[in-house]
Amino acid sequence: MAPLDVHNQALLDKVHPFKHVNPKPAPMYNLVVVGAGAGGLVTAAQAAKRGAKVALIEKELLGGDCLNIGCVPSKALLACAKHAHMATHSHCKSYGINIKGGDASTSVDFSHVMTRMRKLRAEIASNDSVKRFQGLGVDVFIGCGKFVGPHKVTVNSKIELNCKKACIATGASAFVPPIPGLADVPYRTNQTIFNLTSLPKVRVGVGAGPIGCEMAQAFRRFGSEVHVLEAMPQPLAREDPDAAALLLAALKADGIRFQSGIKFDAIEKTDGGRICCRFTNDGGSHSIACDELLVATGRRANVNGVGLEAAGVKFTRHGVTIDDCLATSNPDIFAVGDVCLREKFTHMAGETGLMVCQNALFGGKETFSSRTIPWVTYTQPEIAHVGCYERDLEGSKFHTFTLKSDHFDRCITDGCGPGFVRIHTRRDTDEILGATIVGDQAGEMISLFTLAMHAKIGAKKVSQMIAPYPTQSETSKYTCNQYNIRSWGGWDGLKKTHTPAMKAALL
Repeated sequence: MAPLDVHNQALLDKVHPFKHVNPKPAPMYNLVVVGAGAGGLVTAAQAAKRGAKVALIEKELLGGDCLNIGCVPSKALLACAKHAHMATHSHCKSYGINIKGGDASTSVDFSHVMTRMRKLRAEIASNDSVKRFQGLGVDVFIGCGKFVGPHKVTVNSKIELNCKKACIATGASAFVPPIPGLADVPYRTNQTIFNLTSLPKVRVGVGAGPIGCEMAQAFRRFGSEVHVLEAMPQPLAREDPDAAALLLAALKADGIRFQSGIKFDAIEKTDGGRICCRFTNDGGSHSIACDELLVATGRRANVNGVGLEAAGVKFTRHGVTIDDCLATSNPDIFAVGDVCLREKFTHMAGETGLMVCQNALFGGKETFSSRTIPWVTYTQPEIAHVGCYERDLEGSKFHTFTLKSDHFDRCITDGCGPGFVRIHTRRDTDEILGATIVGDQAGEMISLFTLAMHAKIGAKKVSQMIAPYPTQSETSKYTCNQYNIRSWGGWDGLKKTHTPAMKAALL
């Protein structure tokens, strides 16, 4: 955790206090939670609030990735990057705002940006602090938790905790691919990128997933020359191709340079102390030298060193094996969050924590498959998605409805760029199977479709929602309205078979 300024010291005082003394263990715990990221914290808090005797073990920082090296610091940087982008002369001028001296008078104080991030992170850390969880009645242990039996966990191989039930919440770490020479050069991942105090002149990112794209846009808007190298043919390969294409165009307009479908030949130090990436693309050899290298190629579950074998818990390199109720091969041990889920999102770690509390302690049968899972890439524009993509759906047993958002009045007045709302419905019904939104407010808008899918509210009902005018949410309403038009035989069928009042309802 660097630099060790007043804000990072405040963070550490909350989530890994230097003077913390581990408590004397209780004879027996209802629940021992190994790992205090989002999933572990929710599990421990909810169990304690329901009267259980709970122990929580964390070897590094309470709050895990989300607070310390993920969601919180990255969104703080993205907020500053958005304001920096809006302040540039070229952007402000279109709104009638003139900055004296033009672009030359606009600059980013990167040191202040990072100080602000550390300050906000330290403030938010109160929610995840040792003090808060002690106040809930949780026994908080700082140290390495390891199973030594089906119902026994040690802390630093010295303190023994006996438990009736346990929860594995050890999360995931940055995956570093076996690129020739990478291990011999300095590089950063999400675990170290937020320690920067000076802006790199040239920055190369390896990987064009959500983290890679978010950080590429932020650093470009701060003033770095940014290159992104991606082995897949398409950046954001998981997303709807049309959504990814819109975002890619926006990132290129920011000045980010992408190379896709590459094969790394080597990464090495130069005589001048820089880092040189050599790769092959489109049949040609290329090289880029940079000051900072960010590796953002995904994350792998933390399953080593936890003693899972001794606990009778099955696992693979992809994570702990669980059933639909989040139980492992040991029925008294459950798992939550990134260590067991393909969907490595903070909100899913928290949701599974709630499930485990119910299932492990109260005999519940809450199932993971019953959850409707949204996710967002927080670039500008944002990409938000829930449910199925077109590639997930079988043959022609579905319909797709898409409506571009940039001709809606609020998008025009706000100066939003290109975007759209797209939904898939089951053929011959209005059941919504999936939705993708691209736009500045996509992350806020996707919750409507998440609720609709979870509550089994069809496109017809959504189209009857009254959306305030003018808002971007109107786009969602009128995208669903296209289902009505199709179900009534399109505009030609409408003209022939419907009364004026029914026709007006579609407009």
